[in-house]
Amino acid sequence: MKLAILSCSPKCYSTRRLIEAGRKRGHKIEVLNTLRLTIGLDQGDPHIYYHGKELRTPDAVLPRIGTSITRYGTAVVRQFEQMDVFTPNTAAGISNSRDKLRSLQILSKHDVGIPSSAYVDDKRDVEDALRRVGGAPVIIKLLEGTQGVGVILADKIEIAKAIVETLHSTKQQVLLQKFVSESKGKDVRAFVIGDRVVAAIRRVAQGQEFRSNVHRGGKAEAITLDPRYEEAAVRAAQIMGLRICGVDMLEGKDGPQIMEVNSSPGLEGIEGATGLDIAGEIIDYIEDQVKFPEIDIRQRLTISRGYSVADIHIPIGSKYIGMTIEGTGLRELDVVVLTLRRKGIVISNPKSSRVLEADDTMLCYGKSEHMKGLIPQKKKKRRKMKKLPKPNDPIT
Repeated sequence: MKLAILSCSPKCYSTRRLIEAGRKRGHKIEVLNTLRLTIGLDQGDPHIYYHGKELRTPDAVLPRIGTSITRYGTAVVRQFEQMDVFTPNTAAGISNSRDKLRSLQILSKHDVGIPSSAYVDDKRDVEDALRRVGGAPVIIKLLEGTQGVGVILADKIEIAKAIVETLHSTKQQVLLQKFVSESKGKDVRAFVIGDRVVAAIRRVAQGQEFRSNVHRGGKAEAITLDPRYEEAAVRAAQIMGLRICGVDMLEGKDGPQIMEVNSSPGLEGIEGATGLDIAGEIIDYIEDQVKFPEIDIRQRLTISRGYSVADIHIPIGSKYIGMTIEGTGLRELDVVVLTLRRKGIVISNPKSSRVLEADDTMLCYGKSEHMKGLIPQKKKKRRKMKKLPKPNDPIT
């Protein structure tokens, strides 16, 4: 396999370990300076140049895109995608993970734990937003900060308002986030590759520092993840569209609270704490994916006119509950069940003898006219209104 690592820091620990692991397995590894890659756009012929010469297309690319070059770096990754080169982390996934607001917006649609957060632009709305996330103490984050930079803990509402106003005056965008007190000074990082967590560490802040990042002096220790945290990490990675990432979580009283999904996680801290060959796991995964590339079923199967792909949910009271897939008669309607999702578990190519249960969801491919009648109308969700403190109540 010919693997290109996109990195502006070929001598950093993570890149060196990836090179070492790849060559140890007999692969040809090349490190490409992301900023020296030039995108060529011609009709029907997307291509890339490196140092002025057209690049020989690799079998796969592994993006290690720094925060400061996210825009250009993701454009390069997107170009490789157009050239049908496998990348474990797509341009869209990297872009989504880099913006704290966007990533929380995406995660908030799904049933995964996140700290209560708010985003405001007008100073007149700041106090209401602070009440909605639980008052002080409160975390204030710059949207594109990294390694703990741009994360502030304000212990009083007046201080929080002053900080936000100051940052707004310098054209900085900030996120207000609930302070999870039971997790003060510590968090969990789960390293996800594909559909599993290959390693996990707990990072603990030192002294009076509340940020647990290793770059800020935090200490890391290897841990065995609770299944709830493992499931949350894998789900977050899948939702964000990242196959190799670090998922940072707080240990809240109600379970995992996802703070961030990192598309270019460092290897030094987690390999040092666990003693595991994470770099080797990454190379092995990419090699497997090059041999058996993933196919976007929705794009490939909807080419036939009159056919489409749809999720069909089995609500409580449905006539299909208790029936086998064969007994539903879907096959006679020219509808094929590709996967069955049940209680967070996806069953691929389910047997026709499998009995359907309430709240199952079938991913089906078939004639659109027949599937229309199978998709129940969406019911409007009734939001539970939070009971907020009255404006005159103290919220220190």
